[in-house]
Amino acid sequence: MTDDGDMPRELSGLVVPLLGSLEATGDLFEPYRLVDGDGAVVVPVAAFFAELAACGRPATTQRSYGMDLLRWFRFLWALGVGWDQATRIEARDFCRWLQVAVKPHRRHWRYPDGDAPQSGGQRTASGSNAVTGKAVRGDRYEAATVAHCESVIYRCCRA
Repeated sequence: MTDDGDMPRELSGLVVPLLGSLEATGDLFEPYRLVDGDGAVVVPVAAFFAELAACGRPATTQRSYGMDLLRWFRFLWALGVGWDQATRIEARDFCRWLQVAVKPHRRHWRYPDGDAPQSGGQRTASGSNAVTGKAVRGDRYEAATVAHCESVIYRCCRA
């Protein structure tokens, strides 16, 4: 039996602000930290990262997991749900939202003013890169990204 709390949220119009960030620290024992919109460290993620480091996971794993957790926390902040109040319902809705959300456009770190050269990056009519022939990624999250986020959230919340 389900109650009204189990009903999926309407997510098509949900705006998830780009609050917080994942910061590289340069510290061997804490290579990354997740901070909220005010610049405060997100404590549950710091504890999770400490466990990853203790298990010998490389900094690249923390960065990968950190990007997923940043998406998760931004989603929770947009809903107004605290991390310690999130349930399987929010996790389900997060995965549903990832499937319909448009990825945020970010400037390339080499071209912060947006003046990146346009050679080779243009799409052809088939949706592939004109130079390499590789498929151009779309504006939605890939299925692999959604699956990775789900795995990281599950692992972090059990820690």
